[in-house]
Amino acid sequence: MNSLKVQNRVSITDNANEFLQQLIKKHGPDLIFHQSGGCCDGSAPMLLKRSEIYLDNNDVSLGYVGGIEFYMHKDQYEYWKYTHITIDITKGRGSSFSLEIPEGYRFIIHSKLLDEN
Repeated sequence: MNSLKVQNRVSITDNANEFLQQLIKKHGPDLIFHQSGGCCDGSAPMLLKRSEIYLDNNDVSLGYVGGIEFYMHKDQYEYWKYTHITIDITKGRGSSFSLEIPEGYRFIIHSKLLDEN
């Protein structure tokens, strides 16, 4: 895998991290977040087993949250490259294959523009 790595541009709320840790216990530690911008929930982050997704130089690593690496498709990254992303959790069922969906929750993102400093 030859994905691009940028400085850490992603964080996670305490509630989302607590839920993420429960999912890690349930599904194992070999998980990743990926935000594709494709169909279904589109720009929502998806938590997947690493073996269930092919990563290549079209994927950008934005850093780690809760011990899990966060990737974004490079086309999406062009829209988000000037922002810091915070992963959060909310009740409700998204329409993706993300591991939290069967639990009745879904990961969402909040973003803010990066400071110039």
